[in-house]
Amino acid sequence: MGEYEITTAGSREMTTFLEWAEDEQWNPGKLDRLPFHAADPHGFFLGRLDNEPVTSVSAVRYGREFGFIGFYIARPPVRGRGYAIQAWRAAMRHLDGRNVGLDGVVGQQDNYRRSGFRTAWNHLRYAGVPGVGRPSGDISVVDAGTVPFGVLASYDRRFFPAPRDAFLSLWVALPGHTALVAVQDGELRGFGVARPAGTGARVGPLHAASDDVALALLHGLSAARPGEPLALDVPDVNAAAIVLMERLGLEPTFECARMYTRGVPEVDLPGIYAATTIELG
Repeated sequence: MGEYEITTAGSREMTTFLEWAEDEQWNPGKLDRLPFHAADPHGFFLGRLDNEPVTSVSAVRYGREFGFIGFYIARPPVRGRGYAIQAWRAAMRHLDGRNVGLDGVVGQQDNYRRSGFRTAWNHLRYAGVPGVGRPSGDISVVDAGTVPFGVLASYDRRFFPAPRDAFLSLWVALPGHTALVAVQDGELRGFGVARPAGTGARVGPLHAASDDVALALLHGLSAARPGEPLALDVPDVNAAAIVLMERLGLEPTFECARMYTRGVPEVDLPGIYAATTIELG
């Protein structure tokens, strides 16, 4: 057995995380490196065997009480040799004392249960070119940059269990990202972001007060990328969101389970039409 070392990954090394995620056919966003790393600069771990990267895992801290695991990958030549579990333990130590969430692929869910995670719901990835009709005329969809960031961050907290301002400030501003908000009766009623990925664009978050608001946001996001397929990770407990995806002609292509160690956080689940990411929550 060679020398195996786990170190904190810098922002440049995040490229490796994204390349491996692409190899796993997770279809990450092309520009995820910077906002992901900003979420927790100490929360990304790269395992090297004889100085060659072989494992990855992220353990992002949000606030004082919440954390999220992602990018749990071992390269095929070292699988089953105990390196990945060492990286996992390092990640969980980083999140010690917190409620921890993750999105687990089907093949790993039993392992996560043995580590104390319990399934809250499944995320179904719906993908395709949406057949989006014209939205309701009383809903205005505008660039998220026109809204004061503090207002946007406060709205985002309704749907996420902790502040994530460093991440969010980049998420809405990166070149190629389309970030929109929906306003109805003078109130902020929805928020959506589409970002370029290896295949098409990933949409997340998609937060909306109603089906009409979600439809208006999807209309705007799709119009910014005419003819381009979109992919959304939709919580299956939001029956209205599932119905909307199917009505738009999108098809399920991938499934994973949202799991937590200490129970489901209090969030506006009916308003979540698509998760922000399956890597960072």
